[in-house]
Amino acid sequence: MTTVREATFDLLRELGLTTVFGNPGSTEETFLENFPDDFRYVLGLHEASVVAAADGYAQVTRKPALVNVHTAAGVSNALGTLDSTFQNKTPLILTAGQQTREMLLLEPWLANPDPEVIAKPWVKWAYQPSRAEDVPAAFMRAYAVAMQPPHGPVFLSLPLDDWDKEAIGPAAVRSVATRVGPDPERLAEFAAALDSAKNPVLVYGSDIARGDGWDEAVALAERVGAPVWAAPSSERVSFPEDHALYAGGLPFAQGLLSEKLKGYDVILVVGAPVFRYYPWVPGDYIPHGARLLHITDDPAESGRAPVGDSLISDAVFALRALADLVTARQSQATVVTQEHRLAPHPSAVASPADPDDDDRLTPRQLFRVLRGAAPADTVIVQESPSNIADLHSEWAFTAPDSYFAMASGALGWDLPAAVGVALAERDLGRNRPVMAVIGDGSLQFSPQALYTAAQHDLPLVVVVPNNGEYGILKAFAEFQRNPGVPGLDLPGLKPHLVAEGYGAKGVVASTAAEVRAELANAWDRKGPTVIEVPIDPAIPPLI
Repeated sequence: MTTVREATFDLLRELGLTTVFGNPGSTEETFLENFPDDFRYVLGLHEASVVAAADGYAQVTRKPALVNVHTAAGVSNALGTLDSTFQNKTPLILTAGQQTREMLLLEPWLANPDPEVIAKPWVKWAYQPSRAEDVPAAFMRAYAVAMQPPHGPVFLSLPLDDWDKEAIGPAAVRSVATRVGPDPERLAEFAAALDSAKNPVLVYGSDIARGDGWDEAVALAERVGAPVWAAPSSERVSFPEDHALYAGGLPFAQGLLSEKLKGYDVILVVGAPVFRYYPWVPGDYIPHGARLLHITDDPAESGRAPVGDSLISDAVFALRALADLVTARQSQATVVTQEHRLAPHPSAVASPADPDDDDRLTPRQLFRVLRGAAPADTVIVQESPSNIADLHSEWAFTAPDSYFAMASGALGWDLPAAVGVALAERDLGRNRPVMAVIGDGSLQFSPQALYTAAQHDLPLVVVVPNNGEYGILKAFAEFQRNPGVPGLDLPGLKPHLVAEGYGAKGVVASTAAEVRAELANAWDRKGPTVIEVPIDPAIPPLI
């Protein structure tokens, strides 16, 4: 007799899903019992960390990942980072155990009473199989839905007594389309619009990076001769930031974004929402008289765009096809790269002097020191929201897959995601250095991820700019003119001691010389290192 468990694990092997990121509970133990030797279980100590680590791993490997958490409570804990995974368009299969079927009518302890609702709206599909025999086929459907564009997470609720039931046969393994091509007629319209434009501009989003499309992005920009802006608050970098046509990052506020795009008559947005905003700044969506063209693989993203003509397509396919259709021309403008996204720190200047060895650091000085002391191929995973502009001012990202952040704006994703990125770098044999830049406040949302990094001896370097506050929230309060907001100061946090408690090395580096020395030590260390750096606590302007 072939059991449901055996049929399911055979399917997972066929699909290449042999790494399971998880935090187990009683309702998951029947799935995990006698765990096969050819599978790997990556333990996380909190479900939010588990989901984010799987997300980082999947983004780097460009393959879906399998996540197993504990029934209703575990899924609830996971929602904070599942939000980011959904907006990151990362294909994950999230599973959770469910109580025994015979007891579900009574809603017993640890049951999930609404298994197809609990993970929404942050999954593409949610399902609890009606019969135990349907479990393997449900995994196959989950894989298909997760991998079809737009990619994203799905959820399966699996009763704990299903696994030893007799399977009705091996699961049917099938392949699915993972990318969608452009409508030729619509594509020709877009090409004609670019050709007729007097002053076109390109806005590139994270879908280009997800599709490994840097070459295609550069090719179209150079053929059209148009400046390239990064879409507001992009979680990935899709165009080399040292390229002559790179203009910087668009602000994520409506009126300010429209001002940045004044003078352009055709605006082509590829692989990004139209647009991602944070604070409310009134103004036009786009400048008066401009035409916006939008390319996305997500019909929902296209549908909610307030302006523009849309084309549903894989971003990279569309870039490649447009480059073949448009007429080549030389750029007539000198492109000056502007500050990225948020406004810079008030202490920043155009070309700040290098700090003296004994200086306490501003955020921008810290990033200059880190860039100078890090290997050229270092991967950055960033969650220091108030310091984004300073990071991009000092660290130009010039290679694919060198920068990761969360698309949702919800804290807690990046540290465990960095663990997944580092694990993927090892599995792929590339072993690029991975550095997480995490604010002292952000670190508290998922410090458990350090335990996973330590248990797997991942040489992850975590730099914590410690300003003793929620800097981004203070900036937002000042922008909104909300004085006297409590809970924004964080005195007494000691990130380096938190690190020690999870098995990582924790140190404090208070000067430029100490940062360089501790970073050199960290690169040579077998496991993770947390470098806490006290920084100037001045509040940067939000926009």
